[in-house]
Amino acid sequence: MKTVKNRVAAITGAGSGIGRATAVLLARNGCDVALSDVNEQGLRETADQCRTHGVRVDAARVDVAKREAVHAWADAVVQTLGAVHVVINNAGVALGATIEDTRYEDFEWLMNINFWGVVYGTKAFLPHLRAAGEGHIVNVSSVFGLIGVPTQGAYNAAKFAVKGFTEALRQELEVESVPIGVTCVHPGGIKTNIARSARVTHRKGWTDERSTSDFEKSFSTTPEKAASDILSAILKNRRRQLIGGDAVFIDLMQRMLPTLYQRLVVAGARRRRRKLLESAT
Repeated sequence: MKTVKNRVAAITGAGSGIGRATAVLLARNGCDVALSDVNEQGLRETADQCRTHGVRVDAARVDVAKREAVHAWADAVVQTLGAVHVVINNAGVALGATIEDTRYEDFEWLMNINFWGVVYGTKAFLPHLRAAGEGHIVNVSSVFGLIGVPTQGAYNAAKFAVKGFTEALRQELEVESVPIGVTCVHPGGIKTNIARSARVTHRKGWTDERSTSDFEKSFSTTPEKAASDILSAILKNRRRQLIGGDAVFIDLMQRMLPTLYQRLVVAGARRRRRKLLESAT
């Protein structure tokens, strides 16, 4: 795709963060947008911001963890807006806990949104992109889809899965010479509320009430910058898009030290663990 003007984009997780910023940027560039989220207030706010740019806007509460709901939404978007050309599977949640402490229910909750939501969004909209004759699918993974880290086992599992799923999808479409691009996005620390809304299981020496706040302080990239990078990836048909200097560093570290990086992560985690234990005494 060389332009998004006069096209239609469907975006999940559009009620805040990267989803909202991307929706507004697409609208500013003349793209009609179909927005979904479970946060209805945030969804309304995003829709209002998009409408100021004079484009058509459709907003619907959709739980991406429910296959039937996502497929029904995809069909409704095409019926309302006439077609779909861009799909951005962005909705996601966070979970902080050791694998030992992660309840099966929490693991399933995260996987249903972060992985299955991407699968449902892709499969529900792909036939419509084929019918449009052109298109692009953006699946949002993470830097934690590049490296594994302690207390993020479930999140790692989902985001690694998104990476593999997305790369396979792109290759399959290329084999058939289908004019649909596919990009896997790996954001680093983005200034959104995902950490504050995360489910966290506190365990002595691993996490405490300050952990989320300390983690958020490391976020350096704005949602608007992430949105700009995503739009660039669509227009340039990139296979992969790293977002943020931290993402570039982590990717380089993983490629140069594919197993040794784990020792560096462990060393850092041990230092943090000692501090937590000391502060707890």
